[in-house]
Amino acid sequence: MWVKQYQASSFQESLQEEKGSDEEEDGDDDEEDKKPLSNSESPNKDNSNAKETSGSGEQKPVGKIIKFGTNIDLSDPKRWKPQLQELQKLPAFMRVASSGNMLSHVGHTILGMNTVQLYMKVPGSRTPGHQENNNFCSVNINIGPGDCEWFSVHENYWQAISDFCEKHGVDYLTGSWWPVLEDLYNANIPVYRFIQRPGDLVWINAGTVHWVQAVGWCNNIAWNVGPLNAYQYQLALERFEWNEVKKVKSIVPMIHVSWNVARTLKITDPDTYKMIRHCLLQSMKHIQILRDQLVAQGKKISYQGRVKDEPAYYCNECDVEVFNLLFVTSESSSRKTYVVHCEDCARERTPNLNNVVVLEQYSMEELTATYDSFSLASSSSSSSR
Repeated sequence: MWVKQYQASSFQESLQEEKGSDEEEDGDDDEEDKKPLSNSESPNKDNSNAKETSGSGEQKPVGKIIKFGTNIDLSDPKRWKPQLQELQKLPAFMRVASSGNMLSHVGHTILGMNTVQLYMKVPGSRTPGHQENNNFCSVNINIGPGDCEWFSVHENYWQAISDFCEKHGVDYLTGSWWPVLEDLYNANIPVYRFIQRPGDLVWINAGTVHWVQAVGWCNNIAWNVGPLNAYQYQLALERFEWNEVKKVKSIVPMIHVSWNVARTLKITDPDTYKMIRHCLLQSMKHIQILRDQLVAQGKKISYQGRVKDEPAYYCNECDVEVFNLLFVTSESSSRKTYVVHCEDCARERTPNLNNVVVLEQYSMEELTATYDSFSLASSSSSSSR
């Protein structure tokens, strides 16, 4: 059984303490109520959404921030063995790990995506509007004892909702926002609204925009899934590229994942195969051009192969994924640390790349061999599932 013994008594004590402090500060509260909610008081995605955007574009305070337990790590296979084994009873496409799940081919842990996390909710707590990281699917199970209310919109309408956010001065990708339903209805945006009762499983399809609030006291477990099909792969890659434009980190290293999929899986769907192959080709093209530039400049490239469970790399400055050619600097501190940069950021620091070591994790021969051997499999002989 999942953690169902909810510590309601501790919350009641906290409420009593808060009530007592409120009574002591009544005079101050009268003055504070007259002040607008400042940016520093606005909640983030891990807290309740304490403000609502009005049709006029003004953000009105709706109450105090509600605290609840979020993103509690359940990845330890020893501590949570019985519970994780229960999840193996789910259909393969919903499981935390399966051969047809792109997130099982990342090669390292991404907490909350290819591992399970727990959310311990109190009545009224909210998860603001969002799409999942890199538009991946997600699975959410309500353990109970209370209900959750869900709102969701098809991926086709994400840009319209993003426009609403921009109109009200909220960042769609990183801000905290809770749509006004009347605004969506007036814009002819269809909204799915339903109650998730204890024992109910919610499947969020690729790219679905959604926001959730707890009706009662409830515990939910959730993780992400990346079905290996054309729709999911295209949306994941599009969001990967959009994140780069908007200077937002992609939690899933899509170039790294694409190469791992090409190495380990047989793809039977022609559309998925074409998109992965195109991604690999663009990746090789970028690496070859960059290599040629470095060699022409006289910059040494040192080969350093990857090791088991080694994570993907991101630029320390701009958070873009850095695949294969790593621009590394050593930072002076009490402990010597090595920092990875992309080429652009490395050249901003030192245009001639002085004091920058360039590491290569795959030779062009290795990448070319993987690309050449990656072919469309017949559905009768092989399966990507």
